[in-house]
Amino acid sequence: MPSDKPAVSIGIDFGTSNTVVALASADNAVRTLCFRHDGLDHDVYASALCFWQDRPGSSVPASIEGGPWALEQMREGLTALRFIQSFKTFAASRSFQQTTIFRQRYRFEDLLATFLRTLVRHAGPDLDLGSARVHIGRPVRFAGGNPDDALAMQRYGEAFGRLGAKAPRYIYEPVGAAFSFARQIDRDATVLVADFGGGTSDFSVMRFSRRGGTLRAEPLGHAGIGVAGDTFDARIVDHVVAPRLGKGGLYRSFGKVLPVPVHYYGTLARWNELALMKGSADLRELHELARAAIEPGPLEDFIALVENDLGFALYRAVSAAKVGLSREEAVEFRFADGALELASTIRRTDFEAWIAEDLARLDRTVDQVLTQAGLEPADIERVFLTGGTSFVPAVQRLFAARFGEARLTAADQFESIAQGLALIGHAENPDQWAMAA
Repeated sequence: MPSDKPAVSIGIDFGTSNTVVALASADNAVRTLCFRHDGLDHDVYASALCFWQDRPGSSVPASIEGGPWALEQMREGLTALRFIQSFKTFAASRSFQQTTIFRQRYRFEDLLATFLRTLVRHAGPDLDLGSARVHIGRPVRFAGGNPDDALAMQRYGEAFGRLGAKAPRYIYEPVGAAFSFARQIDRDATVLVADFGGGTSDFSVMRFSRRGGTLRAEPLGHAGIGVAGDTFDARIVDHVVAPRLGKGGLYRSFGKVLPVPVHYYGTLARWNELALMKGSADLRELHELARAAIEPGPLEDFIALVENDLGFALYRAVSAAKVGLSREEAVEFRFADGALELASTIRRTDFEAWIAEDLARLDRTVDQVLTQAGLEPADIERVFLTGGTSFVPAVQRLFAARFGEARLTAADQFESIAQGLALIGHAENPDQWAMAA
């Protein structure tokens, strides 16, 4: 009921790479929450955690930071630390039970609650999850080979509950983007929203109409897939970085010459798993392989990458190359830290060949959402593409070929989902949007 509306509605877009928080007041004024760090205002909060000890091995609990403060501590690297990124991709994974950080065990819900505490602390009094109605974005399909949605939502519920969120609404991320985009629509329209995140790509078909000045929406279909920005990054890692770090190399074992096992390079290409590799059995095995390798140098560089917590710096270099390929036909990829140096020319034609199967999977997922909605491409009047991957030329061509370029609208607006989620709290019937509760 209108009288039940809170004075402030909060929208939280917890993303694989970044988290965005928006606040909407009862008069539908909405703003993205900024975080002041190092003299700058940041409207995104990196989805990362850093744990460190000033006295390694002591019984004193580790210090913990999140967002840009975690990145700052990781870059300084002056003490023993563990840096965790992209941990959202574990949300629906039953195989991920816990990780140990400085003798403390953390389940996924512990990591998420710890991350949220840092976010709330740095946000200050503007972010009170216990006194406002909270709207939390969730992917249509969680990342992973066999994601368990119920498990993910249980984990979300426990983590947000620890921060005081009472009966939050969980809303598909593309629906939040759709609500934000729909404010621009001045007539009834059937809209396909494609939200390309770091871990997942999600699609929603919505029918929007206005009656008496009130925006109404009918959900017609939803589909999602675990192919997104990180997947495209992984193709660059696999073809450019991994060979330089020992993939395809050989080692000696009991008088035989064998290829270096490739599963370590799957971890290299998955930022969330690379962050957990430090201190793992895999890292110990890499040390043994390096001692037995015919050319140990590349494997030693791989080990140094993990032990010196260079994964995030590598991620940024790879991501920058991907962004550059959206503007240029070729880019010079370079990553250097100490003795480790990687350099290569990447051509857009090669990159598009590497992601061809990923694009085909995205195309089939668009088929799914149209079939669920009972529509043909000609029935879609507007297509709203959001997220950085929407600017990849091959992705643009995929949608232009289906729907026509004139119907496409693209926006790399980090805040569109969070703002839409916050505004839903003041909609006439907010529960109609919370289909994923």
